[in-house]
Amino acid sequence: QVQLVESGGGLVQAGGSLRLSCAASGRTLSSYAMGWFRQAPGKEREFVGAISWDGATRYYANSVKGRFTISRDNAKNTVYLQMNSLKVEDTAVYYCASDSAPLQGPTSLTSRYGSWGQGTQVTVSS
Repeated sequence: QVQLVESGGGLVQAGGSLRLSCAASGRTLSSYAMGWFRQAPGKEREFVGAISWDGATRYYANSVKGRFTISRDNAKNTVYLQMNSLKVEDTAVYYCASDSAPLQGPTSLTSRYGSWGQGTQVTVSS
């Protein structure tokens, strides 16, 4: 069982940038694909992006493609979500999640993820 803690959220103006971090404890992330999801007020949780277990491939939702980048630093047991050119509609609570099985590619399927963080708030103002 892995414990995940997101950080780095906050208030930013449209067009600005934020970098979210997801730190793990209890298990290393080096062999597991990781995903980022978000949930806006009144909406269901939606997929943002994911990175394969080895960091070789990435998969993003169309709404964030070209603006967001996922990376990982196995030495720090941390996964990042770099968010650029932020829009008001990016406002949401952002969650990171760890795949339930090792050595997998990126996926948008929530059923693949076995561990979730508590989320960090991102608010984008106009």
